[in-house]
Amino acid sequence: MSVIDSYRLEGRCALVTGASRGIGQATAAWLKELGAEVFGTATSAQGAQAISDVLGAGRGLVLDVRDGEAINATIAAVSEQGGPIGILVNNAAITRDQLLMRLKDEDWDAVMDTNLRGAMRMTRACLRGMLKARFGRIIGISSVVGYAGNPGQANYCAAKAGLAGFSRAVAHELGGRGITANVIAPGFIDTDMTRALDETQRDRLKGTIPLGRLGTPADIAACVGFLAGAGGAYITGQTLHVNGGMYMT
Repeated sequence: MSVIDSYRLEGRCALVTGASRGIGQATAAWLKELGAEVFGTATSAQGAQAISDVLGAGRGLVLDVRDGEAINATIAAVSEQGGPIGILVNNAAITRDQLLMRLKDEDWDAVMDTNLRGAMRMTRACLRGMLKARFGRIIGISSVVGYAGNPGQANYCAAKAGLAGFSRAVAHELGGRGITANVIAPGFIDTDMTRALDETQRDRLKGTIPLGRLGTPADIAACVGFLAGAGGAYITGQTLHVNGGMYMT
């Protein structure tokens, strides 16, 4: 196999949750460029259409990862159109930020149900096809704050840290079947959220990053592409920190 071939994904079907914008959209487009049959999910019809605009008609699907029955229907629809899902990117996430003293149970539960339990549901639903094919790449999108912490985000930090622990357990359970499970932990990425900061805030943020810039969605998408291909075949149970050096392990 050539170096170039190790990155190609022809013959693979990929599903990316939370793919209507930012990291999810960039990842879906990157996997498509590598040759995979790619589908993406969003929680609204408008978001699904945005995905289809990038990937092709019918490739964007409406899905709430808290809904187990809807997940099973989505997996079946994707598999019928694109073949068994061999690459799953668990990117769907929400925030409900609040200082712990004021954090409501329902805000804790909402973040856990989407960001962590949603990833578990998606992974479990894809396993039958992966086990049959004896191939799978499960990639979770965590966050630097799951490791460094962040005030006002106890729920989000806990869910993102939990995603890494979940992936390590999956790696142990399924490694013998040709299935890998890894996590990518982005730092601060140039998305809608960081663009809402004023110039002073953005400069202060960049000052904490040794590389001196915010990351781009493409920086994360490239890492997903690597882990999904043959180059990542011997990597499992790992967290890849992609943060410009702002947090080092």
